[in-house]
Amino acid sequence: MQTTLVLLKPDTIERNLIGSVIQRFEDKWLKIVWLKMMQLDDKIIEEHYGFYSDKPFFPKLKAYMTKIPIVAMAIAWVQVIDTTRKMVWATNPQEAEPWSVRWDFWLTIDGNLIHASDSEESAEKELKRFFKWQDVFDYKKLIDEVL
Repeated sequence: MQTTLVLLKPDTIERNLIGSVIQRFEDKWLKIVWLKMMQLDDKIIEEHYGFYSDKPFFPKLKAYMTKIPIVAMAIAWVQVIDTTRKMVWATNPQEAEPWSVRWDFWLTIDGNLIHASDSEESAEKELKRFFKWQDVFDYKKLIDEVL
């Protein structure tokens, strides 16, 4: 079983899409093991998006990600990283598949709604950035019994 990070970005919150997006993950029987709303600060933005720090759009990205709270989720399941990446799809919503979260809800590339870890290594680092492991819930669901 894998665990991955999913962030619902400010435009998701502003557009009242929290429930609609979370429902997508629940419909796939993925297990939400931690969920919280939080206000990001400069430190966490620089850690999370630091690889963009020399790009001209970084100040705009920083302003966007800190303007209102985000929702952070830790989601666990078998092959959850691949599953969530397919559900989220391309960073540019115009390149996303029609059934994906970004395709269904996008407005602009700057407001692309969601972040999902892209590898096991990224997920491990990103989860530690947003969650304390002792706070993550481990529970059994009916579907767990068939796996």
